[in-house]
Amino acid sequence: MGLSVSDLSVSRGGIRVLEGLSFDLAPGQALVLRGPNGIGKTTLLRTIAGLQPPVSGRVDVPADSLVYAGHADGIKATLSVRENLGFWAQAFGNSDITRAMEAFQLTPLGDRPAGALSAGQKRRLGLARLLVTGREIWVLDEPTVSLDVDAVAMFAAAVRAHLAGGGLAVMATHIDLGLTEAQVLDVAPFKAKPLEHDDFDGAFL
Repeated sequence: MGLSVSDLSVSRGGIRVLEGLSFDLAPGQALVLRGPNGIGKTTLLRTIAGLQPPVSGRVDVPADSLVYAGHADGIKATLSVRENLGFWAQAFGNSDITRAMEAFQLTPLGDRPAGALSAGQKRRLGLARLLVTGREIWVLDEPTVSLDVDAVAMFAAAVRAHLAGGGLAVMATHIDLGLTEAQVLDVAPFKAKPLEHDDFDGAFL
């Protein structure tokens, strides 16, 4: 069960930002996207996750195998840490949140309302959701935002365990996670070329 991207072009706000991207990932593999801010990494990840349609090309992914984690932590402020994870686990048909709590050292915070957590703690809780989804493919946009060095290490360990269990991951991050097994794709060479003048003329014929 893998992920295949073929000759993919994506747009943001109706403007094509990346084009001609292709890659294949098999279980146990990870891909780190690199490139300058604003080039289209988030747009690419959202397209892979099925949150927006591609301009052209294909994303082939097995049904119900993918989970996306973006910039928002996706937590309910009035629920406790344990209740938040329990909610997501139940939504994905799971019941055990112990491993997720332990992986991100959330057990001591289990009864604390999520709204009372620090930014880093909220991020850890948001990432812990990945472990209760049971999904094989993780698509992650800047997952280490607000994390300190220790929390980054927790996240890297969680990714490594996910890969070892046959999962795969695609992520955009500027942080070196120490995942030497991960492939790196610089998306800068795939920046979409500006439309020629004739192309604009043709659009209004």
